[in-house]
Amino acid sequence: MSSSRRDFLKVSLSAAALPAVAGAVVSTAKPAATDWVTLGKSNVQVTRLAFGTGTHSGAQQRHLGQEEFTRLVRYAYDQGIRFFETADAYHGMPEMLSVALKGLPRDSYRLMTKYDVHHSEDPMAAVHRLNAALGAEYVDIMLLHCLRSPNWPDETKHLQDAFQEAKQKKLMLAHGASVHGKQALAAFPGHPFMDVAMIRMNHNGTRMDTPSLQDIDDRGDVPFVVDHMQRTKAGGAGIISMKLVGEGQFKNPDDRQAAVNFAFRKAGVDCVTIGFGSTAEVDEAIQRISAALNA
Repeated sequence: MSSSRRDFLKVSLSAAALPAVAGAVVSTAKPAATDWVTLGKSNVQVTRLAFGTGTHSGAQQRHLGQEEFTRLVRYAYDQGIRFFETADAYHGMPEMLSVALKGLPRDSYRLMTKYDVHHSEDPMAAVHRLNAALGAEYVDIMLLHCLRSPNWPDETKHLQDAFQEAKQKKLMLAHGASVHGKQALAAFPGHPFMDVAMIRMNHNGTRMDTPSLQDIDDRGDVPFVVDHMQRTKAGGAGIISMKLVGEGQFKNPDDRQAAVNFAFRKAGVDCVTIGFGSTAEVDEAIQRISAALNA
């Protein structure tokens, strides 16, 4: 074999090895709270941690005032949180969030809002109203908010039809529902409307789903919720967890870490939303979620 032929082979083998080495380096990156993840069949990508604006129906965030709220939203954005959620039931919060995000590239973050199913307005008009409140031509996710009735699949059929039409018109990219109660949750697994499901989740059932049609202080049925959540996910829905810290009731840091560990490592949620009131809370959530993912 000539020396030129040997040199060619050496170069070729070295080049062939490079992609494998590069791939190995990429695969060692540790998962983090601010990673982008895909929500099931929706194909919508969001950060694992969402900035919630509905603590006590938004009271905590409204109390900050627009200037301080904007500062907090921008701080979270700069830390890598690029998923923001609100609802028309969080009075004034969609508008405050719109102001806080003004000027940021729309394709750099994701928006989710929720529609109160008890409204009687024209559903398509409602979709336009919710988008307008956020100053957005479209939202990434729109949910039916706070389903309680076991008969919601039939009772909200007109809303489901309108959301599907709005999705075709690119007014929203995905739709689904949030749930409050075992009776409504029982109908989630396998339901075709569920691109995304928002389900209460923590390790000890605080502010989680019970048989009641109203929110009560009784502990939720954690095994039931986890089972139905996982079956909903197996049906193709992306899962967003709420009430991760028991709506602020987990004062013990160990409880907060246990809740995060449970949501990601046992239940297997895709994403969690937490309502923030300070930059310290943002930092803690990022740290705790990243710790749970790497345990």
